[in-house]
Amino acid sequence: MSHLKPIIYDTAYNQKALDQMQINEKDETYILKYPTVYIVKDADKQDNYSVYVGETTDIKRRTVEHITNDSKDRADWWELNHSNTAEMYVIGHEHFNKSMTLDIENKMMQYMASVDVVKRVNNRRTNQQNLYYSHDEMEKIFSEIWLKLRKFDKRLFPLERTIRDSALFKASPFHKLTDEQLDAKDKIIATIETNLKNRTEKGKLIIVEGDAGSGKTVLMSSLFYELNQLSKAESENPILRGTSQFLLVNHDQQLKVYEEIAQKLDIYTSDKQKTVLKPTPFINKYSVNEPVDVVIADEAHLLLTQGKQSYTGKNQLDDLLKRARVVVAVFDKKQILSREQYWEPIQLDNLLDEVEQQGNLVTLNKQLRINAGAATIGWIRSLIDRGMVKPLPKHDEKGYEIKLFDTPQALQNAIETKAKNEDSGISRILATFDWKYVNGKDNNGHPWYVKIDDWQMPWNLQVPVDDKDQKRRNKKLAWAEQPQTIDEVGSTFTIQGFDLNYAGVIIGPSVKYRNGRIIFDKTASENSKATQRRTLEDGTKEDVSEDMLRNELNVLLSRGVNGLYIYAVDDELRAALKKGI
Repeated sequence: MSHLKPIIYDTAYNQKALDQMQINEKDETYILKYPTVYIVKDADKQDNYSVYVGETTDIKRRTVEHITNDSKDRADWWELNHSNTAEMYVIGHEHFNKSMTLDIENKMMQYMASVDVVKRVNNRRTNQQNLYYSHDEMEKIFSEIWLKLRKFDKRLFPLERTIRDSALFKASPFHKLTDEQLDAKDKIIATIETNLKNRTEKGKLIIVEGDAGSGKTVLMSSLFYELNQLSKAESENPILRGTSQFLLVNHDQQLKVYEEIAQKLDIYTSDKQKTVLKPTPFINKYSVNEPVDVVIADEAHLLLTQGKQSYTGKNQLDDLLKRARVVVAVFDKKQILSREQYWEPIQLDNLLDEVEQQGNLVTLNKQLRINAGAATIGWIRSLIDRGMVKPLPKHDEKGYEIKLFDTPQALQNAIETKAKNEDSGISRILATFDWKYVNGKDNNGHPWYVKIDDWQMPWNLQVPVDDKDQKRRNKKLAWAEQPQTIDEVGSTFTIQGFDLNYAGVIIGPSVKYRNGRIIFDKTASENSKATQRRTLEDGTKEDVSEDMLRNELNVLLSRGVNGLYIYAVDDELRAALKKGI
């Protein structure tokens, strides 16, 4: 009899239950003799889960090993073995082979680590597979497995769309890397190993550069997790065993995401200290006399900190290099949004030249976020980089959708429609920082608004959440994931580093169209961090507002995975955009 659907058995997690598990005769081959995937789960008093995901060619033998051997050496298996409520799902399929079960195990870990009610995922490896016979069936089979698991437990196995929309999923270290990302990771790890052979040296810099959407976040997350696994006591890597790694991020929204990933995957130092921090707390905590081994600095282009009261130094990158043997810095100069983080051209060129000469410059070229053809991506880049409004491509080969709107209300209506469509995922409205907003300060009892004629909408982080449970849950979610934010306008400071399915962008009055080109008007911007002059190394001051405002536009227009909706406040810009349709 042909088994074209997943076979799933649910059993209590103990030796007796396994021995007594009743398996239909027609299923025995696929459960007991084929490779299988298994999930062991247990819930605490708050109904949060610890899970273990694995794969094996012999489910009975592997379970006995976990119960009799692993429970003696590992606390996670000891807890599962001594729980009265632990359960196990055993998953089989007629088309399973070793490569596919490894791939499904990896994807299951990615999903499990992204589920809200999962507090810990205990597997300690990644198993990304290359091409293999039947690899093209894996995604379909996985979705069928997930759908069937939902019949057992909808909280632990929510809708796939819910998971794939989450910031945790998008930053997961278990994404299948592209060849370009794999080559980059292998090169970085090899360089780290070379530089850690002699523990007396410090300050080696590796730079990873790439445009928004080129896969830097996923690469860094994967690198961070793999280095942590290679540092474990049982690691077979003698150079990386026992080493320390830290991931530093600048933005509060991203910090929440990486902190939760570290918590769920147990990524801590050997003495259980946090490994995900902001740069300033890290610099204040760790000494130049006892450097850590590896620091991964996400968005390292933000590490110049002129004028920050919380940091008394001059250059955070220099301070990191004094406190770490190797620093992996993720860099995109097109996402610098503040004059205090502005790099002088000669300063930046010298840094990149030095790193490149040492063979430590890694460049990601492939666009992974924007699911569009080359002509559409070229239209967006031309708008941002050259200030030119070219005719819109008549048809995008991948179905990417760019729409232009005559009013902000029409834009709002379209984004709200997309957000309600379960197949469309998260869609939100964004805007250039051209309307006043002071975070944490009251606007005479009213929210801070984006106002255009008789239309208005609150800026981000303004709309309250009434439901207490929802409010508690939302504290760990990124801005765009919170349901009430469909009634807000996001800024670069809440959306940078994340993506949306459809991004509705209000291009405010700081972006104008004059004499056939886009210009930037700093007098129309409310972003003082972009418009104030930068003090250069020689003490002179320079107006860097054009670069900062262009970068702001770059961040906003590169958020949409499947679509970009635009309303331009400036009449001439709106007309130029419409003329290109």
